[in-house]
Amino acid sequence: MDFLKGANGEAKLLYSDAEIDIIEAGAYVVCAVTGKRILLEDLKYWNVERQEAYIDAEAATKGFGFTPRSKE
Repeated sequence: MDFLKGANGEAKLLYSDAEIDIIEAGAYVVCAVTGKRILLEDLKYWNVERQEAYIDAEAATKGFGFTPRSKE
């Protein structure tokens, strides 16, 4: 994402099924579950319906409302 070089602050994005549209340039978004910053180049998980970003698979699982299976 070289075109964002020099951008700082929180980005505003529109999440689609296979892509992301940048509404307002920035360097990061905030995870809806953990509150941690996610650099745009590291963003891999999001929810289109809720328009939320997630830092990792575990946070995405929680964000989508799934409960992990218990290890027995």
